[in-house]
Amino acid sequence: MREQRTSAPRARTGFFSRSGDRPIVTYILIAVTTFVFLLQLLPGLGITQYLLYAGVYSTPLAFEPWRMLTTVFVHSQNLIFHVALNMYSLWLFGQALEPMLGRARFLTLYLISGFAGSLGVLFLTAGNVPVVGASGAIFGLMGAFLVIQRKRGGNMNGLLVLVGINLVIGFIPGINVAWQAHVGGLVGGALAGLIYYETRHLRHKSRQTLLIAALCVVLVGVSLLPFASAFLL
Repeated sequence: MREQRTSAPRARTGFFSRSGDRPIVTYILIAVTTFVFLLQLLPGLGITQYLLYAGVYSTPLAFEPWRMLTTVFVHSQNLIFHVALNMYSLWLFGQALEPMLGRARFLTLYLISGFAGSLGVLFLTAGNVPVVGASGAIFGLMGAFLVIQRKRGGNMNGLLVLVGINLVIGFIPGINVAWQAHVGGLVGGALAGLIYYETRHLRHKSRQTLLIAALCVVLVGVSLLPFASAFLL
């Protein structure tokens, strides 16, 4: 990650100029996720059941669409490495992206990526399969960083290998990893990263806001297709 940051040419335009900012949002996301994980360990609270996501929660059978975001903050209770690895990845990519994008844009990117990860689960997984974890959001950060570094002319070899390995792991039988969330998050994060880069100049601020809002509307609209189709059928 250090090599990726230092190898790219410096662009002193728009938001690609705040390299000294502390990644406060990254720290807050890690703290909130860790706190939720500790609550998950307390017997009787049922935090995991309240926040996890499955495709059925996007249908009239049990319509609870907010779970598409809340699932990002809960993790497997049986494997502490699940939350530890995700938070370590968030810390790495947060240090690279948050100072570059700014806090509001970084938080927006994280939430868009997490939501897009849930979309991957919605359309590529059986509706009764529950999914937890921030992996979709993390892959979204990878996708955005990949696009931005590519556009800036940075060395992509290490990052491409990292993304490739993580994607392949999700397809290994018995690993029990939601590769569907990885794919969805990667695509959503890459789209958001592309918008951020192409509208990086200050004069494009309004256009950037409009495009990000449009992306969110499209993602939400797509998430409502199973709900709408149930009435049409």
